[in-house]
Amino acid sequence: MSRIAYVNGRYLPHALAGVHVEDRGFQFADGVYEVIAVQGGRFVDEGHHLNRLDRSLTEIRMAWPMSRRSMRLVMREVIRRNRIFRRGIIYIQVTRGAAPRNFAFPASVESSLVMTARTLPPLDPAAMREGVSVIIVPDRRWPRRDIKSVSLLPNVLAKQQAVDHKAFEAWQVDDDGVITEGTSSNAWIVTAEGELVTRRADTAILSGVTRRMIMAICAEHGVTFAEKGFTVDQAKSAREAFLTSTTALVTPVVHIDGDSIGGGEIGPITERLLAFYLDHMLKPQDQYL
Repeated sequence: MSRIAYVNGRYLPHALAGVHVEDRGFQFADGVYEVIAVQGGRFVDEGHHLNRLDRSLTEIRMAWPMSRRSMRLVMREVIRRNRIFRRGIIYIQVTRGAAPRNFAFPASVESSLVMTARTLPPLDPAAMREGVSVIIVPDRRWPRRDIKSVSLLPNVLAKQQAVDHKAFEAWQVDDDGVITEGTSSNAWIVTAEGELVTRRADTAILSGVTRRMIMAICAEHGVTFAEKGFTVDQAKSAREAFLTSTTALVTPVVHIDGDSIGGGEIGPITERLLAFYLDHMLKPQDQYL
């Protein structure tokens, strides 16, 4: 079955879907986005993702393209038309709309909304536990990384650098030598002293929804953690390391720049948090937070 995309009120074959050549997302990266997981036909942490979308839109002074209720209805129709009954993702992008090219905001232009969806392979916890490699790169992004902007060129270049080095992800480092986050994930370590650490969510990183849910899971199950920075040296000497994201869930990091972490195997805290998160994904959720 061919995929179906939603573009500004129309459901179109994926291959024929498009926006105007002067859409500001295309010309200026003047837009924001969200990616939401689908598991068992249900959206995972839908309310938290829509709350973050609302925050991103507010920060860049952009209007919602429709009401939140209407957006939820369109999201479900996109999933239905793409027959995503088991596992998949939906991509939501909002831009400031199409207008004659000018850096300043256009007057009286409606925001543009695009949604696409695709199926993902079934969850394979055994494969996830094998772990991945990451490399360290300088963080070259703009200062407002807390906004989920479609301006992702530095992320693209860093991710390709990871691919060139046969790594899964690149962890970015600020000018003080402190790790910020991955190109599409948040970074965590268990220090040599046994402390679970992830960087505080300020303007230097995107506050990942999966990151937030892991924090909630930690609080629920009595796993202590700290929100603070950690250096490359601390990461390379860590007992454990892992990354979190909507699509990668909780993935152990077993090599950093080729250096083995935790003996090259998933650690006990990562193992425990992965199990808790898989349970969270598979149980019914409040879709309307």
